[in-house]
Amino acid sequence: MKNIVIFASGSGSNAEKIILHFKDSSQGNVVAVFSNNLHAKVLDIANNNNVPSVVFNKTELSDGTVFNEINKIKPDLIVLAGFLLKFPDDIILHYPNKIINIHPALLPKYGGKGMYGMNVHRAILENNEKETGISIHYVNEHYDEGGIIFQQLVNIEDCTTPEEIAEKVHQLEHQHFSAVIEKLINS
Repeated sequence: MKNIVIFASGSGSNAEKIILHFKDSSQGNVVAVFSNNLHAKVLDIANNNNVPSVVFNKTELSDGTVFNEINKIKPDLIVLAGFLLKFPDDIILHYPNKIINIHPALLPKYGGKGMYGMNVHRAILENNEKETGISIHYVNEHYDEGGIIFQQLVNIEDCTTPEEIAEKVHQLEHQHFSAVIEKLINS
């Protein structure tokens, strides 16, 4: 059984899909949810599914506190699911190719610092893109530049608002993220 740790900052819709996907699995188990936001809905999701959670601040992320908490768990995979802070280099170096992120665009387009959530969807709409999608990638020391594991695209020609684009992208995330995680922990 592989141990999965999720990092999330907000509503936790992807985290919830992952937790439920592995709830009765013999392959993997979500053993903790980490969040930098005391009021994040993902904490309620974790609590409702009997998954322990760890809340931390930005200082604790960079001073080794979070690193020490992760090392107590010894996860096989760390999943960033809507986590909005830059992940610390010391954790990345200690867990090479064991940290993944989901990005709401087809990287390398629309990646980098500040490119998350609605910022991405607005930029895509403003540039009159005909398609977008999701990218699941390994995390390295640069925003959205780790090796790409999986991409899936969706046509957005009928979308007239960033919210419509976001809805299509969320559907892709919910459809594919857990399956990609399952393949990774079994490889």
